[in-house]
Amino acid sequence: MTITAELVADTRCAVGESPVWDQRDQRLYWVDIDAATIYRMEPDGAIRAWRMAEKIGCIAPHSGGGWIAAMQSTIRRLHLRDEARFDEEVIARVQHATSPMRFNDGRCDRQGRFWAGTMFEDTSAGNPAGRLYQYTGKGLSFSGIDGLVVTNGMAFSPDGRAMYLADSWRATRLVWKFDYDVATGTPTNRRVFVDMHAHVGRPDGAAIDAEGCYWICSADGGCVLRFDPSGRQVGRIDVPVKKPTMAAFGGPRLDTMYITSIRPKNIDLSDQPLAGGLFVARPGVIGLPEPAFDPAA
Repeated sequence: MTITAELVADTRCAVGESPVWDQRDQRLYWVDIDAATIYRMEPDGAIRAWRMAEKIGCIAPHSGGGWIAAMQSTIRRLHLRDEARFDEEVIARVQHATSPMRFNDGRCDRQGRFWAGTMFEDTSAGNPAGRLYQYTGKGLSFSGIDGLVVTNGMAFSPDGRAMYLADSWRATRLVWKFDYDVATGTPTNRRVFVDMHAHVGRPDGAAIDAEGCYWICSADGGCVLRFDPSGRQVGRIDVPVKKPTMAAFGGPRLDTMYITSIRPKNIDLSDQPLAGGLFVARPGVIGLPEPAFDPAA
């Protein structure tokens, strides 16, 4: 049975991304990359926003309070305050291979290491300058995984022993699966998990449910696809926009799926007036709490 997501917030984000359900305050946070903005949805549906100094690719909770964020060329520690105020600290800088580049998709592994990938900003160029980085209390390090055009799809299995990564570039459209050493934070044995050429759309952001299934947003496909650990499609959620970007499980029981999206520029949106909105669905399974960054990991 196909489920259809419904609009919950008409935020019209240029590039909505990185939804995170925060267990600490039971609220959903997400970003608009191009607007350099973090959003939060209150229990009554009201939306609060914080404008950052740089474009912001992804966020993750910090175990010491606040957030860790991968931005244009920095990793920052953030504390969001009242009245759109915030405190920030640059904790790492990346030397990009070329310009202009920025961080894109990322999240923490089950042990609390922060992972984030970079990309060349003009995605139409197909520039494989993207790299995958890991940030720990010891600093920022290159993982050795490069040659990526649009880094996406980062996720970890419930036991943390498998890592997923995707490239959204139209000529690539692959999701890879790695064996993951939880003690050292090292991914090995890279292999194709899902070839999206056999499915609708391109792989974007991802989520893992408690059953170990991988949910990937299908950019240009207008849906979120569910794959079991063997890579077989076992579910689908339709979204009333063409470019859903990332899904996250939330709600007190983690049984609600929130889905961000893109509002493309300079095209006719009459067939998708809700583009850029935040959507919600009931997938029939529960998710897992989003891991927080742990400097001791």
